[in-house]
Amino acid sequence: MARLKKKSKSAGKTDGKDKIVLAYSGGLDTSVILKWLINTYKADVIAYCCDVGQKEDLAAVKEKALKTGASEAIVEDMKEEFAENYIFPMLRGNALYEGAYLLGTSIARPLIAKRQIEIAAEKGAKYVAHGATGKGNDQVRFELAYAAVNPEIKVIAPWREWDIVSRAELIKYAEDNGIPVPVTKAKPYSSDKNLFHISYEGGILENLENAPEESMFEITASPEKASDKPEKIEIEYKNGNPVSLNKKKMTPLNIVDALNLIAGRNAIGRADIVETRITGMKSRGVYETPAGTVLSFAHRVMESITLTGEEIELKNSLVPQYSKLIYEGNWFSPELKAIQSLIDSTQTSVNGTIGLELYKGNIKVLYRKSKNSLYSQNIVTFEDDKGAYSQNDATGFIHLKSLRYKLTKRK
Repeated sequence: MARLKKKSKSAGKTDGKDKIVLAYSGGLDTSVILKWLINTYKADVIAYCCDVGQKEDLAAVKEKALKTGASEAIVEDMKEEFAENYIFPMLRGNALYEGAYLLGTSIARPLIAKRQIEIAAEKGAKYVAHGATGKGNDQVRFELAYAAVNPEIKVIAPWREWDIVSRAELIKYAEDNGIPVPVTKAKPYSSDKNLFHISYEGGILENLENAPEESMFEITASPEKASDKPEKIEIEYKNGNPVSLNKKKMTPLNIVDALNLIAGRNAIGRADIVETRITGMKSRGVYETPAGTVLSFAHRVMESITLTGEEIELKNSLVPQYSKLIYEGNWFSPELKAIQSLIDSTQTSVNGTIGLELYKGNIKVLYRKSKNSLYSQNIVTFEDDKGAYSQNDATGFIHLKSLRYKLTKRK
């Protein structure tokens, strides 16, 4: 991609400067990047902070951006959009990367990138920038989303351009430029937080022999400190989406928010994973996804009584590919849209309620019921089925199913 030409530090301020829209969080990386972009390119940098439920003081984030030199700082509440049009579709698809990761970071990036491009168009900016490193996944996710929304946009990726090679140098740059440094010895790792999850990586977690410290976790209790009394909940589903919790109708945002609290206090949602990054390297991530863990489990249980075996098999066969597409930043790709369309076509019958018991990190099914249930107690019973099923019918079925073995045996 074309790059904005660097300007000498002696160039000074001029009228009609180039504009860059930076995906800004207020953390160490993007704070340094904001100042670096100004120092290096002498451009107007618009800091864009997308509120996807990180529950930080975003007014302070905006103030920090302006104090660091941003020409404008935009903070935008996108939590409802995130929950309804990104998290819920992904949950309908039972996404699970490498059988373990619920994709909390992955699913937020397309929304942030899309809005960043739209703001660039509104502000007349030809350039966007992000704080992802050249080793990580987010550089790919951001830039694929940029290209999908506006293939003509020009991208600046400082971690792939500057001479800074370590967190220590990053901290020194921040100190030299009067930028507050949020990473301390008390928090020797990086984290990413949104409505769906919190991720932790780097620092002490890079050594696989280091167990996560209990003090690290923010939204989940340890099993030892969770209540000794199980907590019962009920979730109602309509067209594959949860629509009420404990008989109270809620928006997607409120359901996720409420379940984060309920599941979190019952020690549900922690995961310690070594995953394969897009670049091919192995990376360790520790995650808290309380609501996501419950909703992923509950949705599969609801599908077990409302979808045919063939539908479930087809959906399960697509999970690895679907999850990888999301993980690698292909949310806006035609192939993901095609898979999502197929997934959603199966969800019209996924209606009903499920009762769950949450206890010290475990989830137990108490009941499941649906007007679309394919389960028939009268047919499946070991007692007298009153002629609902003829067991003699199985004879011919088994003969047909075993025919290939008889033919193979003759070879």
